[in-house]
Amino acid sequence: MKKFSLLFIILMGVFTAQAQINTPAPSPFSKLEQKVGLSDVTVAYSRPSMRGRTIFGDLVPYDQLWRTGANSYTLISFSTDVKIDGKDVKAGTYSIFTKPGKTSWEVFFYTDTQGGGTPSDWDDNKVVAKVTVPVNQMQTAVETFTIDIDDLNDNGATLGMLWEKTYVGVKFEVPTDAMVTASIDKVMAGPGAGDYYAAAVYYLNANKDISKAKEWMEKAMSMTEKPAYWQLRQQSLIYAKAGDKKAAIESAKKSLAAAETAGNMDYVKMNKDSLKEWGAM
Repeated sequence: MKKFSLLFIILMGVFTAQAQINTPAPSPFSKLEQKVGLSDVTVAYSRPSMRGRTIFGDLVPYDQLWRTGANSYTLISFSTDVKIDGKDVKAGTYSIFTKPGKTSWEVFFYTDTQGGGTPSDWDDNKVVAKVTVPVNQMQTAVETFTIDIDDLNDNGATLGMLWEKTYVGVKFEVPTDAMVTASIDKVMAGPGAGDYYAAAVYYLNANKDISKAKEWMEKAMSMTEKPAYWQLRQQSLIYAKAGDKKAAIESAKKSLAAAETAGNMDYVKMNKDSLKEWGAM
């Protein structure tokens, strides 16, 4: 009897495993990626369909908080800071909630990004931006809920939401001009300390023109208010390779002192070994 029961359990397990069938999701997941100026904007959401139902004012009641899609929270990510309805919104990921109305929608950008449905404990302090936008009636119905990014220009775009015969759009701005201006200023001003330092270390490690590496390292150090011990270490190695032992010892001693203050014993040992090799200890 026990053997029969065990066999029955095994057979049922096999049957259950074989009975697992994949079926399409009623509200399939979608991901939209769009470059706006120099900013990356991503929208991740699930897309319910009408299927003969009345949507707004029925399936989605008027003037009640809606998750703006289906399943998990609808999310939007900005790679840079943006402005929504004139309000500064930091780079990051936010959930989108809405209150659809007959003539206008309230659209909320919310800091919580995990969950489904709508938050059980809504917190106004988590709203980074709220905008009221007019409802536009379309001639042709859109069967499946759609979020798109349109009206693209260098400095912004419109986040559009379409379903049934309803369209609403939220304009946002991206900091393209500020980013381009900063890039131009940097290039026109010439290389920075980090550029000179990286080039010098590369030339050292690649056994290229050591005199050029020395020149670049000295420029990097002159532009750095307080060089770190690892930077001073590389400077000492460049000086040593260039044949300037006095300067190498001076930089190594500075690196040693800074490494001891920072408690980095690896750099303490490397500097002491070099100073011994160069006859300074």
